[in-house]
Amino acid sequence: MNFEAEEKKIGNLYATDLLPQNLENLDETRLFLQGFAQFLIQYIQDENNRDNKVLDFHQPSELLRKLDLKIPENPMNLSQLLQSCNEVLKYCVKTGHPRFFNQIPCGLDLISMAGEWLTATVNTNMFTYEVASVFILMEQEILRTMMNLIGWTPHEGDGIFTPGGSIANLYAMNSARYYGFPQIKSSGMSFMPKLCAFTSEDSHYSIKSAAAVCGIGTDNCFPIKTDEYGRMIPSALEQEIIRCKKEGFHPFFVCATAGTTVYGAFDPLNGIADVCEKYGLWLHVDAAWGGGLLLSPEYRHKLSGIERANSITWDPHKLMGVTLQCSACFIRHKDLLLKTNQMSADYLFQQDKCYDVRYDTGDKAMQCGRRNDVFKLWLMWRSKGMEGFRHQINRCIDLAKYFTNKIKNTKGFEMVDPHPEFLNICFWYVPESIRCLRPEEKYSLLSKVTPKIKAKMMERGTTMVSYQQDKHRPNFFRMIISNQATTRDDLDFLIEEIINIGKDLIMEHLEIA
Repeated sequence: MNFEAEEKKIGNLYATDLLPQNLENLDETRLFLQGFAQFLIQYIQDENNRDNKVLDFHQPSELLRKLDLKIPENPMNLSQLLQSCNEVLKYCVKTGHPRFFNQIPCGLDLISMAGEWLTATVNTNMFTYEVASVFILMEQEILRTMMNLIGWTPHEGDGIFTPGGSIANLYAMNSARYYGFPQIKSSGMSFMPKLCAFTSEDSHYSIKSAAAVCGIGTDNCFPIKTDEYGRMIPSALEQEIIRCKKEGFHPFFVCATAGTTVYGAFDPLNGIADVCEKYGLWLHVDAAWGGGLLLSPEYRHKLSGIERANSITWDPHKLMGVTLQCSACFIRHKDLLLKTNQMSADYLFQQDKCYDVRYDTGDKAMQCGRRNDVFKLWLMWRSKGMEGFRHQINRCIDLAKYFTNKIKNTKGFEMVDPHPEFLNICFWYVPESIRCLRPEEKYSLLSKVTPKIKAKMMERGTTMVSYQQDKHRPNFFRMIISNQATTRDDLDFLIEEIINIGKDLIMEHLEIA
């Protein structure tokens, strides 16, 4: 990009020459922000050009040599700042590129992005109504809309936006612990029974992390066996609860997953809810990934039983495509969030304010400062309506079905899970040079082949897809389809790219082995 025009216009101005330090230089302020916006518009254009790379990969040591990240002793002028932005964007991974399939949050929704700009401009803290009035009301409206989709009545439930799904899971476990043992808030764990929790062996690691933070202990967060498709087995859960009770534990919390990270599996929520009700355990549903299916009448049945949960995590920044971050924790018991986290700081949450102090949300939160994550979701949702999200989600599922069928019918590809139920497609590519080997030899080599294909892919920079292994299988590719810009042609491109890289690996066969 040519920055001469921008540099000439703002000359050698500095940050102190702009608003708010210099109220006279409104035109200069406008020129700088317009120049900055041009960078971002150009980046968005480049990101959506399929002829451009997804990334320009460099090893950390090499990238450190290319970038000057040091903080200078003296201020840099605005031209230098724009050049710094240019350098940063040059080496960023283009997660909005139609051929980026590496992680669950991918793609770029422009309405949500515009909402993020407004959010940053307003720079509001969400702890009290007096400083965030319109956004507090907006947050309540959106949370209630989401709880209606979950299936809770207007008279039950509460929620809060959190810094990611992992923190939402922590909110849920902390609330469950307080619900069962409210004295823990003041007295701590000293006189508590030996609490334990349960989660699927394929669940997100943040459940064990929450157990560590809450003082339960990772060793006391027991994994429950899953079936061949990665779904928790309710009978295995019940057996583990009985075992723990016999061994002197006090079971209190069960996490079911609606859309596991690797396989996209949906635990049988009604069966798990039956077990939880039988033994009086708190049921949490981690629907960070799969919660968006509640917007699709055709596929929401995969979350049947979610309305029976005591708490739910739902990340709009995943399937719904809102810009990072946008996560929410929902608690079915009204006022429990407040009772669990309330500290009644009198310099923020005075009870004699000139408005209804129930609209102050800060005492429901673990943190004091809480950013506004709702506006971008609200604006994006209004831009689509319910029908727009239904179409967007159903289209992603149609693309996943197309890709799965293409993989099954393309020589050299093998499915890890032959019947994916969501947008996670897990597969191997077996280069021709090792297809004739015995299964145990072939799968041993696949542990090395898959990372090598991924490495070559990153060197080329044309596309990205993640890989991993599990306790039963060697390294495999995990494909995620959630980008609104992705088309069938992009999926075909990924398949061809893997095949081409696999051909190149023939010459490296001895090195692989």
